[in-house]
Amino acid sequence: MRMRLRWFAMHGFLRFVAGRAAAAGDLQARLIADPSARKDPTGLYGEIREAAPVVRSRLASVTVDHGIVHDTLRSDDFRTIVLGSRLPGPLKWIEERTRSGALHPLRPPSLLATEPPEHTTYRKLVSSVFTARAVAALRDNVQETADRLLDGLTDQSGPIDIVERYCAELPVAVISDILGVPESERGRVLEFGELAAPSLDMGLTWAQFTRVETGLLGFDQWLSDHLATLRRNPGDDLMSQLIRATEDGVSLTDDELRATAGLVLAAGFETTVNILGSGIDLLIKHPEQLALLQEDPSLWANAADEMLRLQAPVQITARVARRDVEVGGEALSKGDLVVLVLAGANRDPKVFTDPERFDVTRENANKHLSFSGGRHFCLGSALARAETEVGLKSLFDRFPQITSAGQGTKRDTRVLNGFARLPVLLAQPSRESAHSR
Repeated sequence: MRMRLRWFAMHGFLRFVAGRAAAAGDLQARLIADPSARKDPTGLYGEIREAAPVVRSRLASVTVDHGIVHDTLRSDDFRTIVLGSRLPGPLKWIEERTRSGALHPLRPPSLLATEPPEHTTYRKLVSSVFTARAVAALRDNVQETADRLLDGLTDQSGPIDIVERYCAELPVAVISDILGVPESERGRVLEFGELAAPSLDMGLTWAQFTRVETGLLGFDQWLSDHLATLRRNPGDDLMSQLIRATEDGVSLTDDELRATAGLVLAAGFETTVNILGSGIDLLIKHPEQLALLQEDPSLWANAADEMLRLQAPVQITARVARRDVEVGGEALSKGDLVVLVLAGANRDPKVFTDPERFDVTRENANKHLSFSGGRHFCLGSALARAETEVGLKSLFDRFPQITSAGQGTKRDTRVLNGFARLPVLLAQPSRESAHSR
C-alpha cells in the first residue's frame, strides 16, 4: 500500500494531468504523455521551436532554444530540481511519508540535486580524483577492454545484439574499475543500472516504478556493502581514492559517497551505453559518413561530438527559478519550473546548419549541450567522449562491414535516449587483417 501511495503521489497523478493536457495540445505535457512523441520526439521539438522561444504550459515552461538553454544552465537565477519538491501539498505529504530509504539521483546529496556551498565541496572532492591524468589512464583501459570484447566476437557468424554484447559490456567494465568492483560482481552492477535507468523520468507506469524501486534499493544496499569493503581493503581504484580524499579537512560521508558512486554509475554507464548504440546505428545508416572516418581517422573525435549532438543520451533537464526572472521574453515567478530540452537545443537551426543531417565533419559539433553546462557540467564528459570515440573506432576498424540485422528497440525512457536492443551482423575480417591491427 505504501508503494502504491508513493507511486500515485510521484507519478500516477502526473500521468493523469499530463494525459489530459496532452490531449488538449499542451506541448510540454506531450513530452510526457504523447505516445508518438515518446517514439520520436524530434517533430515535437520542432513544434515547440515554432511556437515560441519559451512555451508556457499547464505543467511548466519549456524551451528548445540553444541560447536560452545554454544561458539558463549557467544562470544563478535557477537551481536544479529536487525530486518531489514541487508536488502539491497533499501529494508532497504522501511522498515524504512513504519515501524509501534508497538514495535517488535527483535528491541530495547527489551532485545533480545540490547547489553551492554543498555542491562546490562535493565537486571539488570528486574533481580531485577525476583528474586529466586519471582520465588519460582510463582511456588506455577503454582501449584494452574494447579489444578484449571484440576478440570475443570474432567467431560470431550470425546476428548478435550489439548493445548486450558490446555497448553495455564496455562501459560497465570501465565504471567497475572506477568503483573498484571485482569482475565477479559486474553483472550485478549491469542489472542494477538497467533497472534504475528510468529513475530520472516523471510519470512512470506502476510496472516501471516498481522496477526502478527494486533497482535503486538493490544498488543502494550493494553499494553500502561495497564501500564498507573498500574502507577495509582500499585499492588503487578511483572510489578508494575518493574515500580517502579530503578538501579543506572535509571528506565525504557514507551517504555522500553512495550518492556519488550512484551518479557515476548512472552518468558513466547508462549514457555511454546509449551513445555507443546510437553511434553504431547512425554509422550503419550513413555508410558515406563511415567512409569519411575510414579515410581520415582524425575525424573520430569530432564524430563523437556529432553523435552526442544528434542523439543526445540525456534528452531533457530542468531548472527551478530562484527568484522572479525573465527568460526568452517570458516572465517566470520564483519557484516556476522550466524544462530545458537538450536534444532540441542540439538541433537549433540558428546554431547548426541543416541540423537534422548527420555530418562527422561538422565544424561546430562540439557546441552541443548534451553534457549540460555551468556548475553542473558533466564531470565525466572527457571519459564519455573517450569511450565513444575509442569504442566505436575499435568496433568499425575490426568489423568495417557491420550491417543491420533487424529493427532495433529503443529504451522505454524519456530522459535517457538509446537502444535497449540493436541486432547487427558482423562481417568477419580476413585472418591477415585480424593479426595486423
